[in-house]
Amino acid sequence: MDKPLKTPPPYPIASVDHALRAATILQMEGGTTVSQIAERLGVARSTAHRILAMLVYRDFAVQDEDRLYRAGPVLELAAHSQSLVSRLRAAALPHLHRVVDLLDETANLTVRTGDTARFIASVECRQALRVGSREGMVFPAHRTTAGLLLLAELSDEELDEVYAPERYRDRPADRPDLARLHTELKRLRRNGFVVNKERSERGLIAVGVPVRDRDGTALAGLSVSMPTVRYDPHRLQPLVATLDAAARALETDLAERF
Repeated sequence: MDKPLKTPPPYPIASVDHALRAATILQMEGGTTVSQIAERLGVARSTAHRILAMLVYRDFAVQDEDRLYRAGPVLELAAHSQSLVSRLRAAALPHLHRVVDLLDETANLTVRTGDTARFIASVECRQALRVGSREGMVFPAHRTTAGLLLLAELSDEELDEVYAPERYRDRPADRPDLARLHTELKRLRRNGFVVNKERSERGLIAVGVPVRDRDGTALAGLSVSMPTVRYDPHRLQPLVATLDAAARALETDLAERF
């Protein structure tokens, strides 16, 4: 198994975490109000206001004439903030909540950029032992459920380009075994879903399916994550069917919105 995914530090600083999450929201989604940030972070409105004021002071955010906060000059990707990612997240959230209601496991929506996968939406389940939200976090695509789904959309030549040796000259240990990856992706294409058994983190299993646009291009991966102690391989097919139904419903919504 590869090295574990990111885990929280032993002494987390909540205020720093809140500020970083707020900056990520602004970068990915564009115009946001104090109330919306407060709700997303689970903090008081006054706390959200102080966080945003500090981000403005450090040029991570700006406030426009409509009193909406947007990504500032430090976050150069802000030019693309009100884009596919924002619309995908807005359309996906009701479907993620429905998946959680049905399966009572944490649901995620993830997109791929190059060799990385970014979690753009997470809805945690209600169980005490659960996989926490990774919304806004970025991981190596080949180690995540949705990342594998989206890599499987590439041709062999495109995959080789993503993982070209020269891209990993300064970090060769991060480059996956391409022969093994090609084999895994070929099997994944036949199945139409992926089961990630502790590939990225010990004690965690995730199952995912692709979400496609009207032309059949995979836009994102929809997945559920759970502790291994709750995974029953005999229930895999019903689980995949639930995810497939949610993905098809999301695709219908996307076709109407885009």
